[in-house]
Amino acid sequence: MIKPLADRVLIKMKEGEETTKSGIILASNAQEKPQIAEIIEVGPGKLVDGKMEEMYVKKGNNVIVSKYAGTEVKYEGVEYLIVKQDDILAIVD
Repeated sequence: MIKPLADRVLIKMKEGEETTKSGIILASNAQEKPQIAEIIEVGPGKLVDGKMEEMYVKKGNNVIVSKYAGTEVKYEGVEYLIVKQDDILAIVD
């Protein structure tokens, strides 16, 4: 398993929709990159001025991430992203 370090978070992007609201099916290259992801693992946080910075997200949260954030990682045939907590814009309830 991948365990992120410091304030990094391992996420898996949700699949994008293949059909528009009006029923038009989009080719895979015409689809927008999804921005909602599920958090798989969370790092422990990082030291800032001698104090541990709190992690605001936790494993299992669905989040919205910056569009071009993160480093792509393929592990055991599954694609993940590793992003900094600062690249997470919101938690989706």
